[in-house]
Amino acid sequence: MSRYTGALLGFGLGVGLALLAPQRAQAGSYTFTTLNNPGDPTFNQLLGINNAGTIAGYFGSGAAGHPNKGYTLTPPSTYTNENFPGSAQTQVIGINNTGVTVGFWSNTNNGIGLDSNFGFVDNHGVFTNVNDPATPSASPSFNNLLGVNDHNVAVGFYNDAAGNSHSYTYDIANGQFTPIALSAASSLTASGINNSGEIAGYYTSAITGATLGFLDNNGTFTSVNAPGATFTQLFGLNNEGIAVGVATINNVTDGIVYNTLNDSFNIVNDPFASPGTTTINGINDAGEIVGFYTDAAGNTDGFLATPVPEPGSFALIGSGLLALGLVRIGQRPPSRRRRPVG
Repeated sequence: MSRYTGALLGFGLGVGLALLAPQRAQAGSYTFTTLNNPGDPTFNQLLGINNAGTIAGYFGSGAAGHPNKGYTLTPPSTYTNENFPGSAQTQVIGINNTGVTVGFWSNTNNGIGLDSNFGFVDNHGVFTNVNDPATPSASPSFNNLLGVNDHNVAVGFYNDAAGNSHSYTYDIANGQFTPIALSAASSLTASGINNSGEIAGYYTSAITGATLGFLDNNGTFTSVNAPGATFTQLFGLNNEGIAVGVATINNVTDGIVYNTLNDSFNIVNDPFASPGTTTINGINDAGEIVGFYTDAAGNTDGFLATPVPEPGSFALIGSGLLALGLVRIGQRPPSRRRRPVG
């Protein structure tokens, strides 16, 4: 949980509320809670969340002697260790509504970028190693699974010898890999998939070198870029058409929540975060988001942000109407930045 008290000042709330709820902070339309595994309170990343509120994540930076250790979390404090059998390191990244999880593991802990990564599926305690057969023979080798839907279709990628990413879907039931190809991309990472099969992720343009988000709707790709951004990545996607990720605008990287239905972006940053350090990685159908940030002490902290209704909604109850919605943080007009790509 968050170690900060009185931090609600500056976010439109009084000291009294901060004293009543010292473990939480509110910013705009979300209530933020910092959640760190006691196994290593200095480094946690929360990466996926399902509709039951179960969170996938890990602790440990991955530096030599500081291995990644996976877990699932039932807030506020029930952590369940989840590590690929015999692994030196594990990151649990995606989780669906039946509790199937995906991620990657390593058999070494030599340091960040020096260890081979192998994808995995954990189907209720039954672990399966997952590596696309198209992965080139190289050392280190990289395969990651980053998201999974309720039909047990996962998305992930492998890296080629040049370090470029090549993405795929993976059908857990039959072990089938299907490439995700985009001719306009020199590198493409699929990171989220919903129950309709729509895929979110990011790619590097083969023409400009820019990093852009994308949506893949049954093979029809749409490029996604936040207004004014020089860098956009999408990491998670729910069944309501809401995606999450990060964008760099005016040389500052912010967390973003993107409504794919009306093409609107909200900037959402944890109020405890140092500027430019919030990453939003997962979202469920209730709009709860998870991610991580760097705090003033330099620690990487996991967070859960829960939507709260806009204040005016409650006034409608007295007149027999109920219209609960979200105040959009940093909302901009529709960007028209979505465009088909070939």
